[in-house]
Formats: sequence, structure tokens, C-alpha cells
Amino acid sequence: QVQLVESGGGLVQAGGSLRLSCAASGSIFSNNVMGWYRQAPGKQRELVAAIISGGSTNYADSVKGRFIISRDNAKNTLYLQMNSLKPEDTAVYYCNVVVIALKSNYWGQGTQVTVSS
Repeated sequence: QVQLVESGGGLVQAGGSLRLSCAASGSIFSNNVMGWYRQAPGKQRELVAAIISGGSTNYADSVKGRFIISRDNAKNTLYLQMNSLKPEDTAVYYCNVVVIALKSNYWGQGTQVTVSS
């Protein structure tokens, strides 16, 4: 059973920074894709950033140059450094892992990020 636990959300003023963490437990194996998604009220969940086991990354256009996704494979932990935050970044942020060997997809419970103007 895979469990993902996010932390690091909160309230921040526009222009500020936050760092999200996602600790994974269970059999996520070494070959996987980890990512951060977000969902704002009344909107669909959207991909923010993703990183594969080898380290290649992908970002939504709206966060390029401001957010950095990284992972510590030894600790099974995923990070999202969010800089120059904007009010439109306000959302619940979810951690996701796709375990390729198991053809399975797992989600964390979400952490609220609120950016005030």
C-alpha cells in the first residue's frame, strides 16, 4: 500500500515563497513518475509539475521560472519550491505518484496554499 503525505502549505503574501513536501511510503519502486497537481475552487485539477526517476522535469506554462520540482529518491520524498507566488496560485496542491511496474496511480490528501494580494 502506497501512502503520500503532503506538508508545507499555508498562507503567504503575493511575491512570497513556500516549499511543499510529499513523503511517500510503501512500494513505489525506483521507476516512477512523481508530480504535483492543484485544484482551485470551481476548476479542474491541473498538472503543476512532474519529475521522472531519472530527473527529467515538466512544468505547466503558468509556473515555469517560478516553481522548481525535485525529489530525493533515498528518502522517497518529493518537493515543490514555489517562488514569486501569485494569488492565482491559490489552490489545494496534491502529490501524485505513478508506479509504472504496478500500473498504479496514487494521490495524497492535499495541502492548501493560499496567496493573498
